[in-house]
Amino acid sequence: MALGGNALGESPADQLAAVRKASVMLADMIAQGHELIISHGNGPQVGMIHAAMDLAACSRPGFPAFPFAECAAMSQGYIGYHLQQALGEELRRRSLPGEVLSVVTQVVVDPADPAFQDPRKPIGRFFSREAAEVLAAEKGWIFREDAGRGYRRVIPSPAPLEIVEQAAISRMLSDGITVIAAGGGGIPVIRTESGLQGVDAVIDKDRSCERLAEELGAELILFLTAVDRVCLNFRQPDERPLTVMSAAEARAYIRQGHFAPGSMLPKVEAGLRFAESAPGRRAVITSLEQAPAALTRGAGTWLGG
Repeated sequence: MALGGNALGESPADQLAAVRKASVMLADMIAQGHELIISHGNGPQVGMIHAAMDLAACSRPGFPAFPFAECAAMSQGYIGYHLQQALGEELRRRSLPGEVLSVVTQVVVDPADPAFQDPRKPIGRFFSREAAEVLAAEKGWIFREDAGRGYRRVIPSPAPLEIVEQAAISRMLSDGITVIAAGGGGIPVIRTESGLQGVDAVIDKDRSCERLAEELGAELILFLTAVDRVCLNFRQPDERPLTVMSAAEARAYIRQGHFAPGSMLPKVEAGLRFAESAPGRRAVITSLEQAPAALTRGAGTWLGG
């Protein structure tokens, strides 16, 4: 299951409160007998870490530059620490067995992925045009104007190819451990002659979650978001929630532009990919609050039968 990063708040205190609330729902599903693999977004969190490092580098001569892959690793540790602590405490409170462990997860991408030639994923804070031009000249960064609010650095968002720690995660699951993995889409790495090497990129968390679910042979994937069901004509007078989407319907709705890029679209695309990856696999999109009910088809939008 994939938790959204935006739902985790904008400070350590906010995040800890959010994961404690989420842990009640997660423990409900564990109590129902489900074996969970938890992933999460990290957009606001990695943005804050990157901005802090950038600010320190700008204000302190000699402060080392921190590549984006390292910032992604920091966000995985920070969010994973809160999640495993909160869920572990909730399981102990209910006297439920099992450990919770977060894995700093690397995800292999292709250096020839077209995304590297057309970076579009915005990260970090907003700059004026003049400041963006200075930073572009100094650091070689690429900036794009973002919705009239200023200029933001953009980096590539390549497709996930392989979860490096997949075998270890599988062994943990066999030992009854609830695993938190591929947070923020994972740390993007490429294979080189000297080994794995981090790259400045960000992988869509829903795509990485789907890739991990495929590799581990999961039966069901849940994408948790801010709405209980996927809707056509979202926030319009004729809004229509969907309980089920066939593959043909999902593709038609995508072509018609019903799902926003960077929001609902990657969830629908990843859910469709997972549902079609093997017979019997299903995907559901719903809110965290409705997740336990969704497992019994009492909520959510289902793909794959």
